[in-house]
Amino acid sequence: MDRIDARTIDEAEVVASVLLAILFAHLLHAANVSWAAFSGYMVMRGHADETVVRGILRIVGTVVGGLLALVVTPWLLPFWPAQAIALAAVCTVSLYGAITAKRAYAWLFFGLTFVMVVLDKVEHPAHPLLGFVETRVLEVVAGTVACMVVSLASTLTLRRRWPATRAKPLAGGWHPPALRHAAQGAAALVLLSGLSQFLELPALAQSAITIMAVMLVPVSSLGAAGFGLVNRRILYRFIGCSAGAILAALFLFAARGWAPVLILGTILGVAIGRHIENSGKPIAYVGTQFVLAILIILVPDSYAQAHLAPGWERLAGIFIGMAVLEPVLLIWHFADPRRPKRVEPEAGTLGDL
Repeated sequence: MDRIDARTIDEAEVVASVLLAILFAHLLHAANVSWAAFSGYMVMRGHADETVVRGILRIVGTVVGGLLALVVTPWLLPFWPAQAIALAAVCTVSLYGAITAKRAYAWLFFGLTFVMVVLDKVEHPAHPLLGFVETRVLEVVAGTVACMVVSLASTLTLRRRWPATRAKPLAGGWHPPALRHAAQGAAALVLLSGLSQFLELPALAQSAITIMAVMLVPVSSLGAAGFGLVNRRILYRFIGCSAGAILAALFLFAARGWAPVLILGTILGVAIGRHIENSGKPIAYVGTQFVLAILIILVPDSYAQAHLAPGWERLAGIFIGMAVLEPVLLIWHFADPRRPKRVEPEAGTLGDL
């Protein structure tokens, strides 16, 4: 019995893409190799044309967002209200486009990159701004090109026997609930930025990514069900990141600085995470977050200096992002006048269990 199927091929593709992305990132001297590796993971799709388009959109969004941040950040840092307005505006536009637009992936990375660069500069004011932008672009290019190379090679070989199904495009069009939903993410981002003025929060950019990522839900789910879906994504992100961090920490301690063990852990973690993601079950999002934690901890910027502290700091940023977002969701949900009122059950009924 042939145990190889399209799902197995996809898992092999993302493993190869991540490893090649790590190599490219080191060759390009990117500052955050794990982000390049995650780009190599996320861009991959079963059809090469989908992968290439997705990769181009990721690069375009990153470049545009980075250039905008490069221009406006010096004007934003001295005056926090201007910073808050800019973050809110870009986050709202980006999330709305990512939920509704045909070129959703470019809209998402336009906003993500802008927010990452601004908050990186807020957290590390002494670091050169141009360096933030350059490394974000290099990381995305390294991961995306690696993914394209692997996808094209697979299309010419393995995918001839094990073809993949194509993703359905977004419908598009004006969608007021999507705008309200995007505004919630923007409000959480402003709250995060405001807290950073008084508290030394670690990995601000990672917190912002978390806020935008968990708010990225299908447009068809917005409305009454949107609140519950976002909260499930927060829960799944917590579970996936926690499980991935535990496995990654075990490999990190076992490796004792030996790169082959770290690479083996990376391969195993990526394959497990993609297998969960491809399960077709509601917990699929756990797989993506599992891989994120694996890459944050097991893909250091230098294997010779691999240790746990940078990974834990970035994971702390993820958990802070979820903690900042949750009260915004709760307040918005219970203050929404359109929220259906709870109907008291009649005598003799079970009501809401």
